[in-house]
Amino acid sequence: MLTTDRVPLGRWMLSLVALGIVPVVLLAQAGHGPSSVRRDLYHDVSLPLIDLMRQAPPASRHQHEAEPVRPIPLPRGLTPLPEDPVRQWRTFGYTPLMSNSFEGLGNGRYGFIVEYSPPDTNGAVGATQYVQWVNTYFAIFDKSNGGLVGGPAAGNVLWSGFGGGCEANNDGDPIVLYDKLANRWVMSQFSVSTTPYLQCVAVSMGPDATGMWYRYAFQYSAFDDYPKMGVWPDAYYETFNMFNGQSFIGSEVCAYDRTHMLSGQPATQICFQQGSMVGGLLPADVDGTTAPPPGSPNYVLNFGANSLNLYKFHTDFSNPANATFTGPTIIPVAAFTPLCNGGSGCVPQPGTTTKLDSLADRLMYRLAYRNFGSHQSLVVNQSVAVSGSSGVRWYEIQAPNGTPVVAQQGTYAPDSNYRWMGGIAMDKAEDIALGYSVSSSSVYPSIAVAGRVPTDPAGALEAETAVITGSGSQIYGLTRWGDYSSMTVDPVDDCTFWYTTEYLVTNGAWNWNTRIVSFQFPECNTPSYVGLYPASLSFGLQTVGTISSAQQITLTNHQPVSLSISSIASSGDYSQSNDCGASLGSNASCTINVSFLPTGTGLRSGALTVTDNGPDSPQAASLTGLAGRGASN
Repeated sequence: MLTTDRVPLGRWMLSLVALGIVPVVLLAQAGHGPSSVRRDLYHDVSLPLIDLMRQAPPASRHQHEAEPVRPIPLPRGLTPLPEDPVRQWRTFGYTPLMSNSFEGLGNGRYGFIVEYSPPDTNGAVGATQYVQWVNTYFAIFDKSNGGLVGGPAAGNVLWSGFGGGCEANNDGDPIVLYDKLANRWVMSQFSVSTTPYLQCVAVSMGPDATGMWYRYAFQYSAFDDYPKMGVWPDAYYETFNMFNGQSFIGSEVCAYDRTHMLSGQPATQICFQQGSMVGGLLPADVDGTTAPPPGSPNYVLNFGANSLNLYKFHTDFSNPANATFTGPTIIPVAAFTPLCNGGSGCVPQPGTTTKLDSLADRLMYRLAYRNFGSHQSLVVNQSVAVSGSSGVRWYEIQAPNGTPVVAQQGTYAPDSNYRWMGGIAMDKAEDIALGYSVSSSSVYPSIAVAGRVPTDPAGALEAETAVITGSGSQIYGLTRWGDYSSMTVDPVDDCTFWYTTEYLVTNGAWNWNTRIVSFQFPECNTPSYVGLYPASLSFGLQTVGTISSAQQITLTNHQPVSLSISSIASSGDYSQSNDCGASLGSNASCTINVSFLPTGTGLRSGALTVTDNGPDSPQAASLTGLAGRGASN
């Protein structure tokens, strides 16, 4: 039975929610001064990743469960509900258009043999590639056709030659992200089978994941479980559930110096350790190429008793003592009961008594952020119980840096099947897509997506579309499932959603498969505009007087008529060449190559400017690089 010592406050909040009133209660919490400030334990530059993958020794062939699941405490005041008050029973027409759908890593695919369970499936889409990481192995795919570019490779292959636990251990709990603001990849996994406990983080030197990487090891004094990462302009933010043995000591949230890591320089981490009743924190991760407003804190979220708890992390690498982590702001939401009461073994499958875990003691990754200019939005989801089954509760929170508002919320559970382990994101047109697992006593664990456009009723998703129907149950008492899945948005068109998670082809254990699917809402690309992608380039450290390798910016004309181009120019220590010509056809693109030739030391800034007859002309992309004497890329 869940505790009920905060029921009066919960009932008061629920009554206000039912009336459409959304109170925000700010609880004071000492947030000034970080718990710790530490430099990276070690950093270096890798050989090209494609070479490291080719040189890697053969994979081991033993099968076992991944790191044991370590539960975190549920908030006080949750009570079981007879029914979810915002459950969506009815669905309506479905509009997304499926494009790519291909197999990810899994049993018997691409020469891959399952070693760990669960797979902790996650992935991200970049300019030309899709990178998927399934606990201890990753692969690189051509996003245009699903072709395998590199891998499967053990996660620690990325740290070959690095030394220490990052190279020696392949412990998983991975995250792969695409930093859309810099056109770089970020990959991270922990090293916990030996001490010191480490987080191993790598940042690519360009948009090609097969190239060279800047590599880092950050150290922790306790077991840094369930790491989750988000990209923000001032830092890479990462959260952990920290344990001493099996004893939960609270979440820790850390900021890594993104500016230094983008150029391979020594990097500091600034961390705030929370108390033992604060767990399951998620950092915000930017979607799109419009950055948060200057000076915006990163937003960090978990759930409370019928509420979401919003924290703000402001970092300062110049003066770490000025860093703050404040909150929570309590955002009341419709009452909910975490699936399986937040624990294990309640999701049924056909033909077996083995039931799957929910991991519903925490919000599901990612906390996706988007700046629309007129407003800012966060979307996130969790797995909740409904009458007779389960559903995915999802939220859109607006105005996170002011008075946060629940713009919409809903629990997608249109029938008696169980839905859980979701991933959610929002595209540039404010369409929302949600992917998840589906199972029941008559439905094998499968993959589905549902979504909505801004003109749909608030809190409602359109009819479900099956991505792939499973044909096997996970048996032999293995209850672990997922731990997380991944929904990301294509950085090139900012419209196409990419989702990946697991399913089974046949009954068994340690025989999972995964699927990667992409789709979009047709209305997303309807608006006419001219755009540059990426909207910024960051060059690594370059010796004064030497020229860098070129990086690319794409100019796209999303108009029904041709674009007349007057000029393309670069400023500062930057030069450009292009194949654009004097005009660009409707829905056509051209390439601009930008190079960095520093004339002095330090941070060198510039811009690429395109002047044309399109709306919002001129279009501009910011250019930054670091210059030194006697250094090289």
